Amino acid sequence: MVGGDLWLVLAAGGCIALAVVLIIRLKLHPFLALLCAALALAVARGMPADRALAALQKGFGDIMGGAGLVVALGLTLGAMLKVSGAAAALANATVGAVGPRWRPWGCLLASLVLGLPLFFETGVVLLLPIIAALPITGDRGGRQRLLLMLPALAGLSVLHALVPPHPGPIIAVDQLGAGVGPTLVLGVLLGLPIAVLAGPVFAGLITPHVAGGDGARVEMPDRPLPSPWTALAVILLPVVLIAAKAVPALSHGPVLSLLGAPPVALLLANLVALAAFFSPGTWGGGKPVDWDALWHEAMTPAASILLSIAGGGAFKQVLVEAGLADTLARFAEQGAVSPILLAWGIAVMIRLATGSATVATITASGALTSVAATSGVAPEWLVLAVGAGSLFFSHVNDPGFWLVKNYLGLSTADTLKTWSVMETIVSVTGLILVLAASHLF
Repeated sequence: MVGGDLWLVLAAGGCIALAVVLIIRLKLHPFLALLCAALALAVARGMPADRALAALQKGFGDIMGGAGLVVALGLTLGAMLKVSGAAAALANATVGAVGPRWRPWGCLLASLVLGLPLFFETGVVLLLPIIAALPITGDRGGRQRLLLMLPALAGLSVLHALVPPHPGPIIAVDQLGAGVGPTLVLGVLLGLPIAVLAGPVFAGLITPHVAGGDGARVEMPDRPLPSPWTALAVILLPVVLIAAKAVPALSHGPVLSLLGAPPVALLLANLVALAAFFSPGTWGGGKPVDWDALWHEAMTPAASILLSIAGGGAFKQVLVEAGLADTLARFAEQGAVSPILLAWGIAVMIRLATGSATVATITASGALTSVAATSGVAPEWLVLAVGAGSLFFSHVNDPGFWLVKNYLGLSTADTLKTWSVMETIVSVTGLILVLAASHLF
């Protein structure tokens, strides 16, 4: 690596560190912190003001017009499933359908189904209290509940990192030029064994060594819940359409080509959810729907998430304009490191520094745009490598760490032993499987 390249890498690293300090120490929102980091890098590279501003605007607009639309539609669908009680009905049916011996696997299955349309935090808030409310006998009830909750967390976490239309994978797909359908199919196929290992298998090994907690309980709505089969159909509708478009034999027709596009598939699922869960004959015995509350439920988190994504898009474009993406591409072309390992490693470093899987994904995928174009590795593998790296060892600087700690009812030390190690298993196993699969296919 020549002197100019080394200076660029150091400058980019310093600006990423600046964003970390602004987020963690000064409590700035990631949107503002990433914009500050982008401007700092532009100044460090001596970029003209008009070029720097054009890069910020292009990065902001590109990401909002691509991934932003899918993220917003996913949030509204998740909010309708939650508010209507459809997600709770499906969770109850899935977990309750198996006997006590197989409950960890039932919880994993529930998380894998519910995690498709629900973002991680929503899935945790919705699913873990339902599991905590299950009847458990004996004096080891806390550990028994932990044995059920860890598989659910594993499923939610795997989908959050590897499977569109979750924000991280969608952002990486958009920035690295991958296909949504192939990434969804590969993410599900690789995610299943990862979730099994990090979920029921790891839970069975670690549970005897920690003091169990008593997690939060859920209060079910005092009205009839929707049919779990209807909820399952709504959840699977966009998944099936997007996956079907990835099949070459099916993708040439104009109808499926339109319906299988992620924004259209999710919009269709939103409309079906409205008809299925909120029509006069299905909502609370004919009671009127509080539409203002419903859309507030969906749009409030959407604003923060979309702004974070947009800030990351702006930072990414400045990284590209500064030449960092080309520098990393040359580094990978020289055979110094595997592009997949490079993608995973960058995401790991940013994850450990910021605690945010989404910020790690945005920054890493933005830095790897030229690597994806020149390395010869299918961009879908790079998307999955970044996603796996973005989960590595969640700890005290991750808001998700404290969310999970509270819902598990564990001490900080036991949360590190369980949740943090589980996330690391997901991350490392994901890297190994991506490396292996990329050489086989």
